[in-house]
Amino acid sequence: MNDAPATTQPDARTRVLDAAEGIIQARGVAGLTLEAAARDAGVSKGGLLYHFASKEALLDAMLRRLASFMEQQYRMGVEAQPPGPGRVARAMLEWGFGEADPQGETPLHACDERHDRAAAIFLAAFHHDPVLLDPIREVIARFRQDIAADGLPPGVGNAINAASDGMFMARLFRLYTPTPEERAETRAALEKLLEAAR
Repeated sequence: MNDAPATTQPDARTRVLDAAEGIIQARGVAGLTLEAAARDAGVSKGGLLYHFASKEALLDAMLRRLASFMEQQYRMGVEAQPPGPGRVARAMLEWGFGEADPQGETPLHACDERHDRAAAIFLAAFHHDPVLLDPIREVIARFRQDIAADGLPPGVGNAINAASDGMFMARLFRLYTPTPEERAETRAALEKLLEAAR
C-alpha cells in the first residue's frame, strides 16, 4: 500500500494550455500544433479536441487566460496601494518597475516565467492573427479608464503607464536591456512626477 500523499495535477484543459504556452515560448507559433500540445500535455489528440477544436481556438483560450491573469495581477496591485489620488499610477509603477531581485540584476517580475511566456504569446498571437489580442486590448482599455479616473492631472498617469509599457516592449522585442541603475533612475523620476502631481 502506498502511503505517499496524493499530488493534485492540473486538469487536462490547463495542462494543454500550459503545454501550448511552453511550445510557443520555445519554438514560436510555427512550432505549435495540436499534436505537439497534446503530446506535451500528456493527453490524447481526442482529449485535446474535446477542449479546443482548432489551433485558433487554442490560441484564443491562451489569450483569454492571459488577459484574466493580467487583470487579476493588476487588481491585486491596485488593492495593495493606499487609497487616494494616484493609486492606480502607483500600482502601475510597481508593476512595471518592481523591486530588484536579491542580486540586483533584474526586477522580480522579469524573473517570473509567466511574464516571459506572456511576451512570447503576444508576439505569436499578433503574428498569427492580430484579432486574437482583443481580450488583452479589452483589459488594457479598462486599465486606461482607471488611469483617467485616478485623480491625477491629465497626462501623469498616462506617462507612468507609457514608461512601464516601454520597458515591457523593450524586453518583448529584445530592443535593449536597461541596467539596474537606469531602471532605478527612471523609476525615481516617475515617482517624483507622481508625488508632484499629488
